[in-house]
Amino acid sequence: MLEFLRHPWPWYIAGPLIGLIVPTLLLIGNKHFGISANLRHACAACFPASIPFFKYEWKKEIWNFFFVGGIFVGAFLAVWLLANPEPIAVHPELTRELAGYGIHDQSRLLPAEIFSFSSLFTLRGLILLVGGGFLVGFGARYAGGCTSGHAIMGLSNLQVPSLIATCSFMAGGFIMANWILPFILSL
Repeated sequence: MLEFLRHPWPWYIAGPLIGLIVPTLLLIGNKHFGISANLRHACAACFPASIPFFKYEWKKEIWNFFFVGGIFVGAFLAVWLLANPEPIAVHPELTRELAGYGIHDQSRLLPAEIFSFSSLFTLRGLILLVGGGFLVGFGARYAGGCTSGHAIMGLSNLQVPSLIATCSFMAGGFIMANWILPFILSL
């Protein structure tokens, strides 16, 4: 059984499972799928009277904390129980392109030249990890939700703002991956 779980699931299995989350949450209790609002819920729980933005009934959304906890538990289980012992297969063309940016370690899913504490204190690391994290967090709140909230929940409810947000996320991702990221990696 674990051998089946160690390989990526095909789109025709994973896609419908993700898609079934939406009606399940709506039927169970009119809940909405998304992750970015959890920071607001955590701040409302920790600082209930300090800022007016955090004065609301956050306890009604406490199920989201269990959802986030499940993400962390699932990640640890995936790493410890389902880790694929085979080396990561990287296309030779991508390996050459990454080597041009100074990224030579393809032994792990996340290259140590970018995702490590030592690289955090470089210009490239600050831009990618700190700047990117801030922009993702700010953008998710500014757009009224994250990619999962808009693309999965909003589109399934036929919400026009979610269509606009999802198209913007996709365009931004394309621009970042093809034009901005190569520039940052060359720093």
